[in-house]
Amino acid sequence: MKIMRWLLLTLLTGGVAVADAQADFATDDERNTIQVFEKARPSVVFVTNQQLVRDPRSLNLLEVPRGSGTGFVWDESGYIVTNFHVVDGARKVMITLQDQSTWPAEIVGLAPERDLAVLKVSAPEEHLTALPLGDSSQLSVGRKVLAIGNPFGLDATLTTGVVSALGREIQSPNQRTISNVIQTDAAINPGNSGGPLLNSQGQLVGVNTMIYSPSGASAGIGFAIPVNTVKEVVPQLIAHGRIVRPVMGVALAPDHWAHQSGIQGVPILRVEANSPAAQAGLEGLSRNAWGQIVLGDVIVGINKKVTPNQDQLMSALERHKPGDKVEVHIVRNGKMAQRKLTLAAPRE
Repeated sequence: MKIMRWLLLTLLTGGVAVADAQADFATDDERNTIQVFEKARPSVVFVTNQQLVRDPRSLNLLEVPRGSGTGFVWDESGYIVTNFHVVDGARKVMITLQDQSTWPAEIVGLAPERDLAVLKVSAPEEHLTALPLGDSSQLSVGRKVLAIGNPFGLDATLTTGVVSALGREIQSPNQRTISNVIQTDAAINPGNSGGPLLNSQGQLVGVNTMIYSPSGASAGIGFAIPVNTVKEVVPQLIAHGRIVRPVMGVALAPDHWAHQSGIQGVPILRVEANSPAAQAGLEGLSRNAWGQIVLGDVIVGINKKVTPNQDQLMSALERHKPGDKVEVHIVRNGKMAQRKLTLAAPRE
């Protein structure tokens, strides 16, 4: 029946019905892919990172592109989300929307520990279409995902695949661990960074951030920051320009010093006066009568979550907000102990 209908329409319209016929022959999955792409495409932007260089002949300063990547519209106020590494070190950032209009962007907030950045453009609301937000906790291995980005500077490129694995860990640009990362086989190449990873409903489920590849091009292993992390970080970047982490009021020893000293956990160097740590009775390093350094408390966990290093300790604290009560697990004089304290807001 479809073929007869196509032949009839072709005879009556002189071939105009070809597009309709092709749509008829598309599978349900293909129709879904087309619909998601067409709906999400206006939200995806091209990010250009520009820097100053000196012309070796004239010694004049020139503004040249340093790199490019992808971003997406967060809301109609003009906020744009991308990766931190896409705009790191930029003197100027330019945003190109899908209507090909180009706008200078202000860097509103940076979170290198989550490889996220928020920019802002002054484009009219009618030029800005925000992506609907999904729930990355509802993902499962095998679910279809779609990536839209600008690989190698080719704008509005679509790739599709599935969720290959969940709960991966990758390193951020400042060597912090990003947890619960999504692994996908949707092709992600240089230039895709900062672009959206979507589910079959067109909802944002992740931000494409990096690939694992010996050649530098897609090898079927890409990673995306889960949208639930993005939903926690972006409002903080808009409000404060950075991630607001509650504090205990302690200075911590560097990980390499603890490792060299054979210490398991995070040693406290000093405790700030009138801080939550001081009120809880935590102790830092001290010197004995002979001037020798005496080890104080070593933090080994927060709320029964093991913290073998500063990275894990910071991640544990980032799960809380100022005013939360936590139990700090310490080692003092070789013995385990617990201290309860109320986390405070960081000083501005």
